Amino acid sequence: MDVRDTIIDAVRTALADLGVDPVPAVVQLERPGNPDHGDWSTNVALASAKVAGRNPRELGTQLAERLEASPPAHVVGVEVAGPGFVNFRLADSWLHDVLVDVVSDGTDGWGRHDEGAGTRVIVEFVSANPTGPLHAGHGRGACYGDSVARLYDRCGYEVVREFYINDRGLQMQNFAASLAARAAGHDVPEDGYHGQYIIDWAAEMTGDSASDSAGDSGTADPMEWGYARALAAHKDVLESLSIHFDSWFSERSMIASGAIDATLADLRAAGAVYEEGGAVWLRSTDHGDDKDRVLIKSDGEPTYLMPDVAYHRDKFGRADRLVNVFGADHHGYVARMHAAMALLGHDPAELEIAITQLVNLQRDGREVRLSKRTGEMVELADVVDEVGADAARFTYLLLSVDSTQTFDMDLVASQVNENPVFYVQYAHARIHQIVHRATGAGLVRGSLADADLSLLVHPRELEMLRALHELPDVVARACRERAPHQVTTWVRDLASSFHGFYHDCRVLGDGIDPALTVARLWLVEGARIGLAVALDLLGVGAPTEMWRDVDPDRAPAGEPA
Repeated sequence: MDVRDTIIDAVRTALADLGVDPVPAVVQLERPGNPDHGDWSTNVALASAKVAGRNPRELGTQLAERLEASPPAHVVGVEVAGPGFVNFRLADSWLHDVLVDVVSDGTDGWGRHDEGAGTRVIVEFVSANPTGPLHAGHGRGACYGDSVARLYDRCGYEVVREFYINDRGLQMQNFAASLAARAAGHDVPEDGYHGQYIIDWAAEMTGDSASDSAGDSGTADPMEWGYARALAAHKDVLESLSIHFDSWFSERSMIASGAIDATLADLRAAGAVYEEGGAVWLRSTDHGDDKDRVLIKSDGEPTYLMPDVAYHRDKFGRADRLVNVFGADHHGYVARMHAAMALLGHDPAELEIAITQLVNLQRDGREVRLSKRTGEMVELADVVDEVGADAARFTYLLLSVDSTQTFDMDLVASQVNENPVFYVQYAHARIHQIVHRATGAGLVRGSLADADLSLLVHPRELEMLRALHELPDVVARACRERAPHQVTTWVRDLASSFHGFYHDCRVLGDGIDPALTVARLWLVEGARIGLAVALDLLGVGAPTEMWRDVDPDRAPAGEPA
């Protein structure tokens, strides 16, 4: 049993003995902000004082005395602070038990939860129009959505990653017209697409007369050829980032299947729509939208909202919970989609929508614009080629998607400690170097059960063990809050702790107690497990060997990990 569970059970038992009725179902146990206040702290005396009819400080004192008389495992001190907080001091032995748990669970089990067992989740992300390659701004939503899916998977949910292909409508027509114009040597229409990729793809298209989509003229159909070309580009760059979709859902397919007509019929039956001015309107103001929305225009054509409502209706037929990842320009979309789902009889809370804020891409200290329409664009594929997939993914996941991000291409491409992904991956590679050297020296780690973990008392060692203990909580919280940046923060902290340990605590060498070497080798294994789990959740590789850029005047050139 986890040390926190042991303490919580002891607290609830002590409260019952003190006559508190009812005993609170939930006892909060948190780490004090100041380590001098102990390892864990609870506010349960403040929360229960009114029910107990006692002063919070008085109840806290009685609780501390009761727990001191019969302390839970690993607890060596209990004291009252402030208005009634109860603080616990633990022996280092609890952290040694943490290491046993980490190693026993391994990379497959440590930080894994089952709270989502039996719950189906569709995570929809990217969903860019197939009108050109993905640009660098799309990378943030792509990496975020995939890591959210990884977190759901780690917490026991049945996860489907889905890309919604917006393959009909005016933008597709403008895209096709742009390709056709360039292929014919004409200027692109004013409302068309002006990127260099249009010129390049038009040249490809005219040289592809053998295409399956070729018409009677022997020239490929710009709409179908361009659609296939754009979708292939999307798939290629996403695969390069280790992002694999389980489903590519076509908007066109809903027209062919009659799903849009069926959805409209359901809305009519629910009294959720009305007609005015020859158009069909959704009563979205009934559920918090600022105005009603047009679903079918007066000319009989659906608006962009109608197929989106049908698509979400389809998704609810396949999953219990939906997660959408949208760009900053979709902020106003949230209320109308929640309203539509409520009008169809679904709980809007089961549709979670994350809005990713903008990415400011910089190169040589200057901002690079990302518009696909104007042609001022840095393709996501170019970013991956320049900085690498791991660096790109880690950087996109450094911050909460609620905040605007600056992506410094020069820093992200560098192999220095100031580059966060390098700093973390370097820790993992260093671990493998330690193990390699130990093997070369004939050192055998042996069985964990035979290791004397009580020798791990250095502050650097205990710091690493505390960090490892926090990982399961970080994973669960990051999943609930759809916040993979919390994992990024955690793994950076663990890497920092490991680098400090590496500097201050020698694992191998003459004069070191062999038993301490064994214990530290097991600690190193625990750190490896923690790093590997976190990096996998971020979709980032865990290399076993690295080389870094160093100042030749300060260290040997090409110093190995």
